[in-house]
Amino acid sequence: MFTEYDPEAGALTRELRDQFDAFASGEWDAARLTDHQTRRLREVVAYARARSPFYRERLSTLTDDEISALSIDDLRTLPFTTKEDLRKAQLDILSLPVSQAWIFYETTGTTGAATPCPRTNSDSIHNNTVLTAYYRDVLGRHGDGQVIGVSGPTELHATGDTFGDVCRNLGHGVAKMWPHSPLVGFDRALELMRSLPLTGLFCTPGMAMSLAQKALDAGFDLKRDFSLDILMLTGELMSPSLLRNIGELWGAEARNCLYASQEASVLAAATADGSLRTAPLINHYEVIEPEGTEPVAPDADGVRCGELVVTNLYAGAKPLIRYRTGDMVRMTDPGPDAAVPAPALEAIGRVRDRLILNGHLVNGYDLEDLLLRRFRGYLDYQVTVDRNAIGQDVLSLTLQAGPAGDHWDAVEAAVEDCNRELDTPVTVTTGSPGPITSTGAMVSWKAARVVDLRAESSLENTSAERIAAARAR
Repeated sequence: MFTEYDPEAGALTRELRDQFDAFASGEWDAARLTDHQTRRLREVVAYARARSPFYRERLSTLTDDEISALSIDDLRTLPFTTKEDLRKAQLDILSLPVSQAWIFYETTGTTGAATPCPRTNSDSIHNNTVLTAYYRDVLGRHGDGQVIGVSGPTELHATGDTFGDVCRNLGHGVAKMWPHSPLVGFDRALELMRSLPLTGLFCTPGMAMSLAQKALDAGFDLKRDFSLDILMLTGELMSPSLLRNIGELWGAEARNCLYASQEASVLAAATADGSLRTAPLINHYEVIEPEGTEPVAPDADGVRCGELVVTNLYAGAKPLIRYRTGDMVRMTDPGPDAAVPAPALEAIGRVRDRLILNGHLVNGYDLEDLLLRRFRGYLDYQVTVDRNAIGQDVLSLTLQAGPAGDHWDAVEAAVEDCNRELDTPVTVTTGSPGPITSTGAMVSWKAARVVDLRAESSLENTSAERIAAARAR
């Protein structure tokens, strides 16, 4: 309704809706997209340099003429922006005062100073248009009359507002419920899930498994007593093996629905073909060497694997220029059957979450997928890394048994997989990892899921333990 009181926002909504509809239907060719990105890049660089104290200094050597002549290829001449830059700059990173935003968000601040992430109407409209356009067919396959729950990490996070607005755009009812809130709690959340009933749920993979644990402890049957058709999962590392397990637990479709960050907003979203696809109308993407600065070349299959660098192509409260996300991704150009003609993206873990196991460098996504691919029906998991008496790295996988019982019939195949692909022994045990695994979205996958006995405890480990202890009380 606010757009009726803000004609500029209303006009932008209609413009972007029409652009995304045309783009998704294949009406944009490469030349049109390049022209769009080039024009937006020049606008954003000029805007940030003029308005942001941080970028005024960072881009001070650029002349007006150089900015007006920038091309996409010239991006490589501009400096990177890092997470540490955001922590140090704080409000100086902003291109508008907070008073001109419609809402204030910030990062969780669990491993360093929280960074401000206010959003203007323009920010929200640009990002929510992507999700509305991409989710229309994903949610539409489950019919009308849906009631969809949204569970996010904190009240200062964009999750509830973003998904609530997108569901409203698509005509679905929404219940924002925060199971970790003392005024809601898991019992009330489960009651709402059953009584409304919820047909869909936006949450993290960890929350989906925590809800399953609490429901089973209360004597419920996940498939009989709940009406979930779809789980839209985000906020944590999510391998195909973990997704399949969560879907089977609940008897619902489980989707990796979003790759985003509080700082850089929406970077890729689920589409009807099962992939996460980028949003090239509002962002420009680079994939670079994680330990360097150069772009990576596609492999024989056309996949670029490296650290993602993103530049926002819209002028809002805090456009970021060449932001090093710290995330490892695999990016593949779209084929003729793509639901949206944009590259597919797999987020495969933070650069610093990679592990070296007996000489093999492995990211979190592939390790999780490898270890869990043989198992179904578990309610939680954790990995321990140690070194044996002869100096060999060894793994231990702890699975929390679900309603289907133990997993011993799959252990031999899992051991063979790990030996073959990583030259690393693995043992499998049954047990409960405890509340620390619920901290993945707040801290990191590695701090939540991996106990590395070879390394000293880190700030992330300490933060995860502190949050877990508070949740256990």
